[in-house]
Amino acid sequence: MSAAPPVVVPPPPVSVVGIGADGWSGLSGGAREALRQAEVVIGGARQLDLLPPECAGVRVAWPSPLRPAVPRLLAEHRERRIAVLASGDPMFYGIGRALAEELGPESLRVLPHPSSVSYACARLGWPLEDTEVVTLVGRPASRLAVSLHEGRRLLALSADATTPATVAALLTTHGFGPSRMRVLEQLGSEAEAYVEGVAESWAHAPGDRLNVIAIDCRASADALRLGAVPGLPDEAYEHDGQLTKRHIRAATLGALAPAPGELLWDVGGGSGSIAIEWMRTHPTCRAVSVERDPARADRIARNADRLGVPGLRVVTGPAPSSLSELSELDVPDAVFIGGGLTAPGLLDACWEALRPGGRLVANTVTLESEALLAERYRAYGGELTRLAVAHAVPVGGFTGWRQAMPVTQWSVRKPSAAASLPASAPVPGDRT
Repeated sequence: MSAAPPVVVPPPPVSVVGIGADGWSGLSGGAREALRQAEVVIGGARQLDLLPPECAGVRVAWPSPLRPAVPRLLAEHRERRIAVLASGDPMFYGIGRALAEELGPESLRVLPHPSSVSYACARLGWPLEDTEVVTLVGRPASRLAVSLHEGRRLLALSADATTPATVAALLTTHGFGPSRMRVLEQLGSEAEAYVEGVAESWAHAPGDRLNVIAIDCRASADALRLGAVPGLPDEAYEHDGQLTKRHIRAATLGALAPAPGELLWDVGGGSGSIAIEWMRTHPTCRAVSVERDPARADRIARNADRLGVPGLRVVTGPAPSSLSELSELDVPDAVFIGGGLTAPGLLDACWEALRPGGRLVANTVTLESEALLAERYRAYGGELTRLAVAHAVPVGGFTGWRQAMPVTQWSVRKPSAAASLPASAPVPGDRT
């Protein structure tokens, strides 16, 4: 008779304990017991210092950078009872996400504490569900710009004591200098305090590094209005003429149909307007802008930073050769071609890279590229559209229409089982 297979005992779940500025006294009975029983307690140095001597487990401080160290530390102590300390709610911009990704949620026991956002809304009397939260911890302050709208209430999670002054300067630069700011420090502790002022005259010295910034958005009279939907004013962009104009841009984004979490390739970026407005539709939308001209690539990065999407990745180089390295990283959900349509192999490379079910949209103003799009439309269907915009301009003492160059747009959805696009005869190069 063969021996029974050995019983594999799974390691104990990792306790993830949220802790606030009030430390040990603010923890629930269950959270305290998890920390008492832990053989290893991992956390930030400040958090570990909040624990009393009765928590006898080995204390391990997170190194910097933190994220790459997570797998190593967990593997090193996995057979022991581990507790991980987190600020406030571990699953709200906290270490809980990284632990769930590494171990799986079934291997965690999460014991949350009220987050600094919950405390802030309680102090301010703001409904939590109506308050937008933007974290600036480990992220550029410029990402706050996309959330600036008249009358909105924002909570910004600070990186450190200098963040309030940085936010005040950003608000002023973006035309929101009249906004009221309140900086709430050490929320939930006996040292809780706050200071307030107006962004354009902010003069407070840096205070405690643990702070949350509450912002009542108020625009100045001359602030450029930036809406929440695609079609920002052309003057919102720095450009050299290579800009998809406002009305065409809105129609193009409508055809691209961004959804949360999706990735766009913007090929022939110009000023980056399509990629930027794609990313502004939702915080989880991602984009890569491919631009062969280094000066324009730098301009795209500046536009992205100013308009609140500093995470836009800019690739400098010609297409399609620059696309090969992107294909190895992530598959795009949508591709927009705004320039270089007649470059040999470009349209084929974009189509092949696109995921099944993804969308491809191409715009052109030249007859050569228009013929190419008409050919692909006959072979693959989709929608072929002529977009024409006219603006009223003075004509002597009267008013007349000035017609902009019409844009031909092909939009198509890649089927689940897609063949390659048919080959076409080469045509002279162009760029729109």
